[in-house]
Amino acid sequence: MKIKSFLSLCLLATASTVAADEFIKINTDQIGMVLRVKDNGRLYQSYLGKRLANDNDLQHLPQGNEVYLTHGMEDYFEPAIEVHHNDANPSLLLKHVSHEQKNIQPGVDETVITMQDDKYPVTVKLHYVSYAKENIIKTFTEISHQEKKPIQLERYASAMLHFSRPAYYLTEFSGDWIYEATMSTTPLNFGKKVLDTKLGARANMFTPPMFILSLDKESNETEGEVILGTLGWTGNFRFTFEVDNKKDLRVIAGINPYFSEYSLPKGETFRTPDFYFTYSDCGRGQASRNFHDWARKYQLKDGQEDRLTLLNNWEATYFDFDEDKLVELMGDAVKLGVDMFLLDDGWFGNKYERHSDTQGLGDWDETKHKLPHGIQKLVDEAAKRNIKFGIWIEPEMVSPKSELYEKHKDWVIHLPNRDEYYFRNQMVLDLSNPEVQDFVFGVVDGLMTKYPGIAYFKWDCNSPITNIYSPYLKDKQTHLYVDYVRGLYKVLDRIKAKYPKLPMMLCSGGSGRIDYEALKYFTEFWASDNTDPIQRLFIQYGYSFFYPAKSMSAHVTTWNKNASIKFRTDVAMMGKLGFDIKLSDMSSDDLTYCQGAVKNYKRLRPAIMEGDLYRLVSPYEGLRTHAANQFVCKDKDKAVVFAFDVYPGYGEKLLPVRLQGLDANKQYRVKEINMMPGQGSSLEGNDRVFSGDYLMKVGLNLFTGNKLYSRVVEITAE
Repeated sequence: MKIKSFLSLCLLATASTVAADEFIKINTDQIGMVLRVKDNGRLYQSYLGKRLANDNDLQHLPQGNEVYLTHGMEDYFEPAIEVHHNDANPSLLLKHVSHEQKNIQPGVDETVITMQDDKYPVTVKLHYVSYAKENIIKTFTEISHQEKKPIQLERYASAMLHFSRPAYYLTEFSGDWIYEATMSTTPLNFGKKVLDTKLGARANMFTPPMFILSLDKESNETEGEVILGTLGWTGNFRFTFEVDNKKDLRVIAGINPYFSEYSLPKGETFRTPDFYFTYSDCGRGQASRNFHDWARKYQLKDGQEDRLTLLNNWEATYFDFDEDKLVELMGDAVKLGVDMFLLDDGWFGNKYERHSDTQGLGDWDETKHKLPHGIQKLVDEAAKRNIKFGIWIEPEMVSPKSELYEKHKDWVIHLPNRDEYYFRNQMVLDLSNPEVQDFVFGVVDGLMTKYPGIAYFKWDCNSPITNIYSPYLKDKQTHLYVDYVRGLYKVLDRIKAKYPKLPMMLCSGGSGRIDYEALKYFTEFWASDNTDPIQRLFIQYGYSFFYPAKSMSAHVTTWNKNASIKFRTDVAMMGKLGFDIKLSDMSSDDLTYCQGAVKNYKRLRPAIMEGDLYRLVSPYEGLRTHAANQFVCKDKDKAVVFAFDVYPGYGEKLLPVRLQGLDANKQYRVKEINMMPGQGSSLEGNDRVFSGDYLMKVGLNLFTGNKLYSRVVEITAE
């Protein structure tokens, strides 16, 4: 009996010390993420991929890697967080304290996991917000503490994801001004690949905060396991992809810690930006459509509302205009049939008149001899013509040759004891300073108060942060990159609160600033200053993986006159259509074509703006020969295909293009539209009826072999 009792006590003791693992499931309709609390109190990522069907299988998953690895402990590779305590100890060991899961709105759940250090009063909360139908997961981190003095945050990632696969392929979107979003794919082997930026205000000039990660093999539109990830932060970011000695991959996303060490006082909370990702096991196309659906419903300003077509004056006049010339151009907007006339740069400044980019920024009063009756005259003239009026501003910047600079040099980011360096003859205002925030808000508020008929702002930002020193922050200079962005958001929050329905374009010398936190405040972005339609096929293709067509401004201009007005317009119709062109330079046929294209675009907006995008043929395939995109309405009753022969090879064999996203059981009439006056269609099967099954299995002969030739094909269920 004594031996039996002793064995029973041993078994009881063993059971009490080896607690069962606790699983935390973060699910969407298609994605499953499983986190695991082990008996040591630490949190591990056991799984990330296609949602698992049976909870009983969770116990069979491998332990995985620690979810939010810390600096200073036993890990040998890049950490997610590094904290320096009051006693100079740089270590952190996070253990699970609790977690909470709740529904925050229909189809959206949030999981909050509270972690604490076992030696210091430091708390880290990991937030995961899952969007069920759209299959997007948002994650961010909150850091706080109760130490007597401020702690120093050296690194503070928004997310850390782990993968254990045979191979990894990273697709990035690097480039430069007028060559934005250039795609390239490389395998990830041992070591680190870092995508980052240190430019501050115009942070994304060389690379935007987005990536595609293919697992096991390179993915394509319809095949392969893929992660699409992007950061919502309008400033310096860093993505780190590190393959370790076991061939496991960690992906770390967040603010770039470069010159951004942050002092966190007791009781305050540091919240990291949001990192968004989706997973697909059927290629990039589905992952991309996940992002589009989510953005339109949850993130993009006025994401489920229409967009304004417009005529911009920039390439028609540059800085050389007056009131009469602008009113004349409004007549061109009416002829085209667009919704709005947009006045670009050059309308402001008197002591330092804005006649070029060398002066005037910051002095937001109308130039008297150009606009003797002010902006109100232009608003009224637009209203007479039943169109809206929009205007360009660049409120975060200042010209050294300006009244603002002369009066408030203390508002300018500049080194106190160095010669100033200018990018595009301008400098950046210090948005960490609340007085500067008031001024920047006042640029918009002042114009809207004086001229409430203004219907649209094009908000530009042409310079990165140079001369990196804040007169306001004094001994906290490493806060500048973070507090600048936070100051910008405070301004934009005030604008959105006072003018909730005011549409604005996010512009930054092209696409130097594009992310989903900024797009909470902007209805669209300017993808590139490069409006050459051939280059735009590539630029718009790259951004389309993350951003829906309605968010991407695309203008018809005179860039590349070797391409017809039809080709240029057809490219621009795959985004938010605008024109930046003089009608007086057009032939009558070109004008007639553009007028018809605008009407077709407005009629097809439910497909282009709200529908599903299928990238049928990539411009990267072959030697820049062809491209084709298809937009399909959600009810699958209407679709539109844009097809482009760019530089096809001589005698090249042309194959049918299989369509996607249609209803196999429906009958569709196929009809080529956007034809030049007097031109008939050469499309095989034009104005005939095909089943959706046929169109998706056999396809259409969309390409012709002619250089710089485009087709727009409307597909309608009967």
